[in-house]
Amino acid sequence: MKLNQLSVFLENKPGALSTPCRLLAKAGVNIQTFALADTQQFGILRLMVHDWAKAKELLEKNGYVVKTTEVVALEVPDSPGGLADILEIVEAAKVNVEYMYAFTVKQGGEGLLAFRFDNPDAAIKALQARKINVVGNLELVKRLGD
Repeated sequence: MKLNQLSVFLENKPGALSTPCRLLAKAGVNIQTFALADTQQFGILRLMVHDWAKAKELLEKNGYVVKTTEVVALEVPDSPGGLADILEIVEAAKVNVEYMYAFTVKQGGEGLLAFRFDNPDAAIKALQARKINVVGNLELVKRLGD
């Protein structure tokens, strides 16, 4: 139920973001979701793609530093308090949320968020015990049509 996310380290300058995106596009790799964080000198492009190994190899061959990290995708009710309820479960399990970002897909009143937990196995166990749908790779591909 854990998914692989790529973190690509970029210079913080004009054009630095478009180059890896173009490389992936030319190779037929579709970006399912992403988040961009920056500091004054560099940025981190966190992204999820269906064929993460192919994307990682391609980016590294083109000089990028790429780190693979496990994240967890969850269905979160798209209503007031939906995220707060998820966070209460995780906090009760003593798991820290390091960061999170959203997918653009929504299905049946549920949003889809990617979470980076300090202990993903404990988070998954606690969430599944409370009947929260932890989305696996196959379900994600089906939803996103990639």
